[in-house]
Amino acid sequence: MSRPFLKMNGLGNDFVVVEARSAPFAPSAETVRAIADRATGIGCDQLIVIEPPPARQTGEGVDARVRFWNADGEEISACGNGTRCVGWLLMQASGKDRAVIESRAGLLVATRAGERLVSVDMGKPGLDWTEIPLAAAHDTAALDVRLYEHPALSGPPGCVSMGNPHVVFFVDDLGAAPIRQAGSVIERHPLFPDGVNVGFAQVLDRDRIGLRVWERGAGLTRACGTGACAALVAAARRDLTDRTATVVLDGGELLIEWRDDDHVIMTGPAAVDFAGELP
Repeated sequence: MSRPFLKMNGLGNDFVVVEARSAPFAPSAETVRAIADRATGIGCDQLIVIEPPPARQTGEGVDARVRFWNADGEEISACGNGTRCVGWLLMQASGKDRAVIESRAGLLVATRAGERLVSVDMGKPGLDWTEIPLAAAHDTAALDVRLYEHPALSGPPGCVSMGNPHVVFFVDDLGAAPIRQAGSVIERHPLFPDGVNVGFAQVLDRDRIGLRVWERGAGLTRACGTGACAALVAAARRDLTDRTATVVLDGGELLIEWRDDDHVIMTGPAAVDFAGELP
């Protein structure tokens, strides 16, 4: 039986989105890798499956459950740009301006913010070393461990969990940062037992951050929503920026706000590229 999908993207971070609320879809890691393969499959950074909400939440206003897999076949807990795309789909279908999504990272709330713009409440950041998680206790605001030997990465990075683990390096010049070389090594550093997403951030002003992200299991991507949230939180903790800033990624811009109630709000676009059927 063929199964329809939508190809979507959030700032160039691209997804294959499969509707599974009427017929279950539980892909193996091999199937995920085949779908994500850009040469022989459809090609994507992440596979997203939309499922019905758990029975315990059907009466609590939860619209759907969502699951995410990286291109390497590993299921992950959170994907900011993907959540924005799913939120837009659910709101288009319901005609409402709000959608509540259950994920492995907890409940996420999406709201309309304009024409094809969606805001997502990504919840509270995890800042304790056990929440990242790290293999041992460290100061997550300014990590006292050298993860990679390079002059551009000599300053202490910050660590943040946005439902998935992030380490953020602050650099003077993004163009001089060894993103591919360092990202592939740090992703698997033993300090991070679950692996880690590696952000390289250049503070441009108190309200503007340049960012590139090496995603765990996906490599260098054009945009990373949770990475943008982590960069803002890491920068604000060190008083490098205010608690609201525009994060400039290769694919475009996201507005990130770390509110006084400790919730992180991400606002940005969602786009549908094409529809198709899985072979």
